[in-house]
Amino acid sequence: MAFGVTREQLAAWKKDVAEGRIAFLTHYWLHPKVSGVTSVTKVGCSDLEKLRRWAVSHGLPPQYIHHRDSYPHYDIFGELQAVILEREGQWEQLRKFGPKPKDRPSDL
Repeated sequence: MAFGVTREQLAAWKKDVAEGRIAFLTHYWLHPKVSGVTSVTKVGCSDLEKLRRWAVSHGLPPQYIHHRDSYPHYDIFGELQAVILEREGQWEQLRKFGPKPKDRPSDL
């Protein structure tokens, strides 16, 4: 179940993905198989080679790309989500949704 994202934010993410940009969309997320996780970030790009290169640069295996509709993406959550959002400068998404990396100051 996903919540905490507006239609406009979803539309902007889809547009960026479709136009071949690396795009981030974080939302609240609850899943019975993943306890303690309250959000997920979808990192998408329709340019699969660009998405693969991005993945490798963050230590993610390319075979975990979700090939859904026209919006291929990764789902990242937990500590890795926080680390990647910080590396990518996605401060607003990190403040609103993300867990804090263990070494990040608490004032962010």
